[in-house]
Amino acid sequence: MTDPYCEFDGVALYHGDCRVIQPRGDVLISDPPYGIEYRSGSARTHGVWEGGAYANRDASIAGDGDGWAYGWIRAAFPDAPAAVFASWKHSPPWPDPAALLIWDKGEAFGMGDLAVPWKPNHEPIWVYGKGWHGPRTTSVLRGWEPSRLSMGRSHPHQKPVPVLAELVGKAPPGLICDPFAGTGSTLVAARLMGRRAIGVEMEERYCEVAAQRLAQGVLP
Repeated sequence: MTDPYCEFDGVALYHGDCRVIQPRGDVLISDPPYGIEYRSGSARTHGVWEGGAYANRDASIAGDGDGWAYGWIRAAFPDAPAAVFASWKHSPPWPDPAALLIWDKGEAFGMGDLAVPWKPNHEPIWVYGKGWHGPRTTSVLRGWEPSRLSMGRSHPHQKPVPVLAELVGKAPPGLICDPFAGTGSTLVAARLMGRRAIGVEMEERYCEVAAQRLAQGVLP
């Protein structure tokens, strides 16, 4: 494995393709590409907001076109406890989940098919394996990121730290792994909660954001 892009308090981020780096951990918590060939239909382009404009005009998600991510996860983490974000457009990424959680994105999210009068402002989180613990709370997790990149969101699929903290806080012991780290929400949540974690991100622009977030330190 190469040297980490950054490392803070037992939380390490690597820049590269997880299929090459081959990260290992005891618990998988991740938001992989869903294989739905995501492209935004918004008039606003998705990218990093710099100087009053989007600096990157690519509205797609790297690795989202061929659906390889779930298959790779199944092979790389065959027996690990896992919490995996997914799309409602597909069945569970693999059989026999232990639980289904719902991330409620809030009223500001979700365009979807304008021919139906409901927003798709939620995402499933499939939980697998044993050892999850903690208070018995609702399966609907609420934590909202800004709805627009110009308001502080750095990734079109950025997940809120409070939602990841709910998963990290109830995760079995051991090293947490996120092979699709994005802007680092899983890693930030792990550091906040004193857990060791490892993440991998393919796009360096998101590694830069994740490193900045991790470098901000941990508030009491």
